[in-house]
Amino acid sequence: MAVANQSRAGASPQPASSSRYRWIALSNTTLGVLMVTINQSIVLIALPDVFRGIHLNPLDPGNTGYLLWMMMGFMVVTAVLVVMFGRLGDMFGRVRMYNLGFAVFSLCSIMLSLSWMDGDAGAMWLIGWRIVQGVGGALLFANSTAILTDAFPVRQRGTALGINSIAAIAGSFLGLVVGGVLAPVNWKAIFLVSVPFGVFGTIWAYLKLRDNGVRRRARMDWWGNATFAVGLISLLVGITYGIQPYGTGVMGWGNPWVIAALGGGVLLLALFAWIETRVAEPLFRLTLFRQRAFLAGNIASLLTALGRGGLQFMLIIWLQGIWLPLHGYSFEETPLWAGIYMIPLTVGFLLSAPVSGWLSDRFGPRMFTVGGALVTAASFYALMTLPTDFGYGVFALLILINGVGSGLFSSPNRAEIMNAVPAESRGVGAGMTATFQNSSMVLSIGVFFSLMIAGLAQSLPHTMHDELVAQGVPAAQAEGIAQLPPIAVLFAAFLGYNPFRELLGGVLDRLPDGGAHLTGKEFFPHLIAGPFHQGLVIAFWFAVAACLVAALSSLLTGRLGRGHRAAAHETLGSELAAVSGEAGLAGNELVIPDEEFDARRADAPDTREPRP
Repeated sequence: MAVANQSRAGASPQPASSSRYRWIALSNTTLGVLMVTINQSIVLIALPDVFRGIHLNPLDPGNTGYLLWMMMGFMVVTAVLVVMFGRLGDMFGRVRMYNLGFAVFSLCSIMLSLSWMDGDAGAMWLIGWRIVQGVGGALLFANSTAILTDAFPVRQRGTALGINSIAAIAGSFLGLVVGGVLAPVNWKAIFLVSVPFGVFGTIWAYLKLRDNGVRRRARMDWWGNATFAVGLISLLVGITYGIQPYGTGVMGWGNPWVIAALGGGVLLLALFAWIETRVAEPLFRLTLFRQRAFLAGNIASLLTALGRGGLQFMLIIWLQGIWLPLHGYSFEETPLWAGIYMIPLTVGFLLSAPVSGWLSDRFGPRMFTVGGALVTAASFYALMTLPTDFGYGVFALLILINGVGSGLFSSPNRAEIMNAVPAESRGVGAGMTATFQNSSMVLSIGVFFSLMIAGLAQSLPHTMHDELVAQGVPAAQAEGIAQLPPIAVLFAAFLGYNPFRELLGGVLDRLPDGGAHLTGKEFFPHLIAGPFHQGLVIAFWFAVAACLVAALSSLLTGRLGRGHRAAAHETLGSELAAVSGEAGLAGNELVIPDEEFDARRADAPDTREPRP
């Protein structure tokens, strides 16, 4: 291995990345990414059992924040920290940061499974450790892609990143199945299941992984870190609380605190962008956006991830809150069967993603990214045409097609983005990409829940009032229940929970059948089916538009490799300065794979003066 600063004590060459090491790196990083993404979605489908386990009432307005932060705390922290940890990986070694992430994640899985508290204390325990677990997830996310990009040559990189991205996205689908199976047995098992894999992966990574690269001295952009972290947290928190009721409104977008959080977040992110243009070692290398493949690829990735995240929430609500109860499943059974009935989505992705990654290495990624986004858009359009009480065969086919579209898109898109990034910026580039993807998951909650609430608010109060009165509920009580915030009804459906036993209380005893029909399996799903479908159509139209824009953005990426070659020549001067000890940076080192470093030195023009 070439050494970037020969005067550095102890610097010595390492062997180049062998074929055996490449597959060790791929196996370990795939395990890490799979573990993290399973844990992202495993909580979503297990929330009914978690709330029952810690004895929290999901309809209590004070518990809405707990519900949101159990869903989003992990994702918010991961989105905020992943780019900084990518930078730290560039400086201190990607493998070192990755190993730390495995250890932190495993420790948090143990602590989450040991929860013994109920009520508010139990909720805070879970949220707190989920946030710390997000730190471990960010360390794994930020450095796994960079480790693979260092280990594999360009001709094999698409396949390797494709396999890794299969794990990343398939994990989010598999988490729904695993959570549905484990949560009814014991809700703590959804966290405990990660422990043996985490401990094994931590030891395996420590023993087998190594940094394959050249190190260059660098320093941390602390001001950029501070403004980015506070700005993004402020923006995401504002979006989170914007979907909660405020005053007489069904949502909180008029809440002064929400407005302040959103406005402050935008201003801080603008300040962050200004800082990044003026520091020697920026957290975000904004110059990467000059590479058309990097810019357009990340826009497409963000938009498709936004649609994919929204699809998960919509399908969980659709299945757990409406379709499964209408087909005879008890509310206690719905998490398990919702996970099982969503398996075609995972199967479609697993069928197409490996093939598209392999083919994109040979024919270029653009036809697959564009085609995948268009297939996904078509499946969203077809899903919105289904009746709420659909036939499962057609539904399974459509979500299978949606998974195929996601698989066609994801692997080529990821390889295209990383091939546009200069080798010494791969940690930052991977971190930037992961930031966009993780932020899109949080944004999907705000966007899709807002669209659903807007749809529900149009007809839900009137429908609820009329149906309750028709069942013998006094008009005064029916009117009060009809004013229930739409988000409470949406969360009840999301959790697979019939709220009428609690809402009606003693009124049930005065009804002819004791309210058995109102509190049974079918009344609540029938009641919300029509208003839900109105909101669903609005949300899926947004998903169609997002995927179409993603397809257009993918058309603009250019041919594979063009951006990568340009980036290599742009950064060659600073790399050679580092090699000769002329870089005026202090602190730590960056990693560049041997084969690319040697190739780029060979391609550099010789600017030395001729000897006399």
